[in-house]
Amino acid sequence: MDYDFSQTEINIEQGTLAITLPLFEFDNFPAVAKVLLQRLDAILIEQEPSADLQQWLIDVEGCQLLLKAEYYSASMWLELLTLNDIEHLIFIQQLLSHY
Repeated sequence: MDYDFSQTEINIEQGTLAITLPLFEFDNFPAVAKVLLQRLDAILIEQEPSADLQQWLIDVEGCQLLLKAEYYSASMWLELLTLNDIEHLIFIQQLLSHY
């Protein structure tokens, strides 16, 4: 399935990149996340699923981030492990804006 990941909002202070998908459903997160990882040419390192929060540790060109999805807010976002990597988050936002 083709997803439009171009609607994003970066928060530099928090080191997050919110990804807005029309009709995003938490139960579909694994399928959506796999497409996103392919689009970013990212590697999945670890998964931590739970009933209301999914967290995947991923690597994008040597930068490790958390890909998260929350049930209650029906939201998905990328989160830096260290704020020093903010340029990677900006790069990812620019990359997603071209799809």
